[in-house]
Amino acid sequence: MNRKVEYFIRSIRRLQACHNAGRSFPRNEIKTTAFGINGYKSSAQSIQCPLYVPSCWLHSSISISSQNTFLYAGSSDANKQEITNDLGNKEKFKPAQVNFSEEARNTIEKKDEFDISKEFFNDLQKCVSPCDVLNLTARSLIFSKYISSCFSTMWTLKKNTVKNQNYDETKTMLEHPQFQQLCQCVMDEAKYMYSNDLAHTLLSVVKLGVPQNTLLVQTLLRTCQERINEFNDRSVSIIANTLKGMEKCKNVEALQLGLQLLLQEKVHKISNMFVLQTIMRSIGKDVPLTLKRSLENKMLNLMGHLTVPNSFHMFRVLGEMDYLSVPILNACSKIIIENIEGTQFWNLMNVLKTGKQLRYQNRTLYSALADYATSVFYTWKRSEVIMLLSAFENLSIHPVQLMDKFLEEVMLHPESLNLKDIIIILRVYSNFNHLSSGQNQQFFDSLNSILNKHLHEIDNTDLLRVVYSFCLGGYLPQLALNQLLQEEILSDLVKSGKSLSMLSAINVCLELDGNSSTTSTILSEKVSSLPKEIFDFSYPEIQEALLTLLGNENSFQSHVQLAQGYCLDFEILMDTNRKIALTSTEANQLKGDPNLKRIAVLCPPSAAFSNPSQHPKGRLAMKIRHLNQLGYQVILVSYKEFQKLEKEEAVLFFKRQIFLAEKHLAPE
Repeated sequence: MNRKVEYFIRSIRRLQACHNAGRSFPRNEIKTTAFGINGYKSSAQSIQCPLYVPSCWLHSSISISSQNTFLYAGSSDANKQEITNDLGNKEKFKPAQVNFSEEARNTIEKKDEFDISKEFFNDLQKCVSPCDVLNLTARSLIFSKYISSCFSTMWTLKKNTVKNQNYDETKTMLEHPQFQQLCQCVMDEAKYMYSNDLAHTLLSVVKLGVPQNTLLVQTLLRTCQERINEFNDRSVSIIANTLKGMEKCKNVEALQLGLQLLLQEKVHKISNMFVLQTIMRSIGKDVPLTLKRSLENKMLNLMGHLTVPNSFHMFRVLGEMDYLSVPILNACSKIIIENIEGTQFWNLMNVLKTGKQLRYQNRTLYSALADYATSVFYTWKRSEVIMLLSAFENLSIHPVQLMDKFLEEVMLHPESLNLKDIIIILRVYSNFNHLSSGQNQQFFDSLNSILNKHLHEIDNTDLLRVVYSFCLGGYLPQLALNQLLQEEILSDLVKSGKSLSMLSAINVCLELDGNSSTTSTILSEKVSSLPKEIFDFSYPEIQEALLTLLGNENSFQSHVQLAQGYCLDFEILMDTNRKIALTSTEANQLKGDPNLKRIAVLCPPSAAFSNPSQHPKGRLAMKIRHLNQLGYQVILVSYKEFQKLEKEEAVLFFKRQIFLAEKHLAPE
């Protein structure tokens, strides 16, 4: 048979085999393969075998230098500038001819492409490091279909590398001569890759740590822009996830904008729940609101396919988008509540964190999570329970039973707590005002004894927070107080402006909860020099109800400022038998009478109460305690709920609280 015809038949067979394997050939390379028939001349004519040869194997090895576009030569400004200057200089990467030996050509001709592919991927699976992959590509004939697999494998192997070896492994990989060849091959083949391979290649290259300002990364970004309409749902999700971790530059921003426009057109065609969640999570929070709503509507259409893992993941997705979708979260919450058994700790934490971030209110969900956490309390580590309590506290959800169980555990083994544990535990229990009078002393004594061992290592800010938490609970830690009240530490805290309200609260506690020996002249001077907060809230409905009940606007006062720094929304002074409200003139005449009854009406915000019990939280509880010590009986009014009452109901409420009842509660 004529040799040219034989070459032609063999070439056609190989083209068909490569095409079936998913290879799309560049036009000039197809001509090169069949040069024996059409007479096309190229640098590959010295190769007698008509098999397709990727262009990266027609290039000479590029020597390592500080100007190499693919290598990160260092972190200095000079090196960064050299890398940047090389971006537009393509002359450095001109192809050079290479010749295969006669033995290599004969070996290649005898192998079928399928066998070559199978052997290559078998060898690829045996690699244990990125450099093993590069060594494999150096001795193998690879097609463009393999490029994505090579980079993906290198990234996977790098992720599995021990953390302290990760940097050395990356440095060795970037300096490997074959890595440069592979990068050049990517740039040559990028426009011919299948879209899915292109997306995976960009992801792997970025994750491998190739500098973003290199010609390789910028070429992949530009190619993705040119071929953006070819991307399917999964490729879009991969590209979006890759861009999320990249620095802003013109090509990144252009590709992000292109993805947004593409999603606007194709979002209604997405049918895979996981792909949709990946896209929603990857696009981030800076996309237009219209796109977020389009994705939300598509997700609502797929709610029938929602599974338990999808439901937990949906909280994280919306958190990444910074988008509150109440219908989606309500549907996910319902599934979570129905399938809460077996919930893993981090799924539980994720729901609570996202709920706080998005300000999502669902007491049924949070109560179910608290009950479940209580039931599996002993299966979790102490550190996990502390993290969980902190997450509940951020949401103002009071998990009473869980805190009771943990309190018992802490009392049994307080010595196992470290400084960080003490800070969080004190904050949570004090802010929730959880301790009863019987538990208070013993619990705080245990924590204080452990804290004293860490006073030498605690910084000023943490010391302030710890003492403040103790004071909220009505406990004065003597050694910690002595350290905090040093003039140098107080001056540092006041100068930095950190938590000045905490210092004011501590000063009041020293005055009212302590004795003459615990007061601090230095702290009083520091606090007195601080600017005073001015509260000027008007409550016309309350004022009208009190006027109707008492019959005289002089029978009560509004916005009363006490010497201790507390402000009363309304103050009512009454006779000994609590039958008559006194005017200011009558009250002045009886000013020294110890039997004079003082009533303080407070209208705290809803954030001052924990959910769902509406129990006063730490700062409000401390204020009530101190007002009681000053001789006041406190009436708490939820102004938001009070506004819902009819006028007669509002008057009746105050009548019961002021004249009839000794115990004063807020309206339900």
